[in-house]
Amino acid sequence: MSASAASISAKTRMVELLRVEGLSAGYGEARVIHGVGFVLEDGQSLALLGRNGVGKTTLVNSLIGVTTRFGGRIELGGEDIAPLPPHLRARRGVGWTPQERNIFRSLTVEENLTAVAIPGAWTVKRVYGLFSRLEERRQAMGRQLSGGEQQMLAIGRALVLNPRLLLLDEPTEGLAPIVVDELLAALRELSRAGLSMIIVEQKPKKILPFTDQAIVLDRGAIAHAAPSADLLADPAALDAHLTATKKAGRSDRQSPIAAPDSTTRARDPNGRREV
Repeated sequence: MSASAASISAKTRMVELLRVEGLSAGYGEARVIHGVGFVLEDGQSLALLGRNGVGKTTLVNSLIGVTTRFGGRIELGGEDIAPLPPHLRARRGVGWTPQERNIFRSLTVEENLTAVAIPGAWTVKRVYGLFSRLEERRQAMGRQLSGGEQQMLAIGRALVLNPRLLLLDEPTEGLAPIVVDELLAALRELSRAGLSMIIVEQKPKKILPFTDQAIVLDRGAIAHAAPSADLLADPAALDAHLTATKKAGRSDRQSPIAAPDSTTRARDPNGRREV
């Protein structure tokens, strides 16, 4: 691993699943993330934290292959998947639940699941066991679902593809508190079941209790990396890296992992401000 890449795992007895080294990427000619490196072991979950506009979604998009890569490696199970297009990364086991909750609105819940399911541990029946509300709504059309039900269906669709690594981009955003609680309970269950996940979230206290490791992005680089339990127990670190404002240069002094440098703020292909 290069000097710029920081291993975030202390459990060396486990099998390494994902290794990212010196990753720089963005949209068009604009670089959004630079020099990002970390390691995730099989069965672990990672909280990907940071304020708006620091590159969280760009990092996830880079892992699935829909950004411009300027440099770096992405290894899944020892294979460099960085040169592969998104559909081949999916075949290698990279699952994705985007912010847009991509579902087929003209299909029923059950058709949404069966249309993409492949043989493996995660079946439609098992998804119904995780999200009982989906079983109750199995004959409802995608367009008839609430925002929370659509998010459950989006996660279920990712699960029946039986991924080795599941990427979730702000899965609780914009949902009612009672639905957020249901989703967080499901994510805890997935973590207990040993599914490796990278979860993007702006409110760290939601996901730090059940993830293993955490990284905080700032200006497109890793500003802090620690076990999730340690970060949760360190209010000063949470405040330093995740509050809305902070003094210039503060992250440079506090983080030995990655010293952020200047990066171009960009918009993603859908025209939204990068998050």
